[in-house]
Amino acid sequence: MYMEIDPQEAWERLRASRSNRPGRASSGARAKTYSTALEQAQQMFRAAESVGPQTRPLLVFYGLSQAGRAIAAAAVDLKGEEWNLLSHGIHATGYQQDFAEIEVRSEISGSAGSFVRLSELLQSPIWNKDTVVRLDEIWDSIPANRPYPLTDRERLTPLYAADSIDTAPHPLLTIEVGDIPDRVVDAKTREALMTFLGSYRGTAGHDSFTIRTVEGIDVPNYERSHPDAGWLTMHWKMPPEAETADHRWTRLRTMTRGYAGHRYFFPAPAGLSHDLHPLMAWWAVLYVLSMLARYQPAQWAKHIDIDVSAHAVPIEKSLERALTHLPTLIADTIDEVAAWPGEQSAIGNTPAT
Repeated sequence: MYMEIDPQEAWERLRASRSNRPGRASSGARAKTYSTALEQAQQMFRAAESVGPQTRPLLVFYGLSQAGRAIAAAAVDLKGEEWNLLSHGIHATGYQQDFAEIEVRSEISGSAGSFVRLSELLQSPIWNKDTVVRLDEIWDSIPANRPYPLTDRERLTPLYAADSIDTAPHPLLTIEVGDIPDRVVDAKTREALMTFLGSYRGTAGHDSFTIRTVEGIDVPNYERSHPDAGWLTMHWKMPPEAETADHRWTRLRTMTRGYAGHRYFFPAPAGLSHDLHPLMAWWAVLYVLSMLARYQPAQWAKHIDIDVSAHAVPIEKSLERALTHLPTLIADTIDEVAAWPGEQSAIGNTPAT
């Protein structure tokens, strides 16, 4: 799905917020941290624009890390000293393996590490050392990385949820869902669809239109949008007392996550209970890239060598998109966590657990 994103507009939003700081960042140490961290984040992103992939992941990751401190400072749900982030809260191993096979782990629940504290805030999963999550699975859960696979495995990438909802009362929430991969569309069976959607918890309980084959079998009624993906109209039954457009829009927000002004059904990487918040997926990927660039420079040089590495172009394009997409995602996440009770229904980027 094409996304037109203006990072400058996002930075303008963030800069404007510093004189009218949101949520709990209105005064005191949280206010100072909010403003200083956002200034540092913007300067690091600006510096990252002027360097190549050898150095860019260091600047982008630490820019995102500082933005994470601003997010925590503004967060309404973080009280006392909970907003003070003290470490990374995430680890990676297997740097000598194939790039896609690098293993990512988080620290335990309740730690003050940035990845853990923000994941808990955004209802994004954390996992212990016994659970292995490969880099390519996290990579694939970022919409911007859909055109740039790291392997030839069957991928689980975000599904676009068209958010055009009829204003008239209706007993069904009906959504056009896109980016369903070829392998599922070409299988032409309900069983293949349900197996695939098993990794997308937001789609649970759906129904869809079918067509009958010449053999008399009912199959999903897919439509093609482009050669490697399809669309399907999905329905969810609404309670009798919740059939207005507002009710249906609220239901959609609980099933999906927001990303750059669009809604997506996000997949859960293997071994995790549910899908990663897109900010945390970017966080994990950029952490790995920055650790490679900083501590494994010889390995990093091989990964970004376009003459020998199949991963070089995907890495380059992902880093380019990080600079474009992350400012909007940061601004939207601040709006999400800084909304006081009663305001949150107007934001609604985080699915219900």
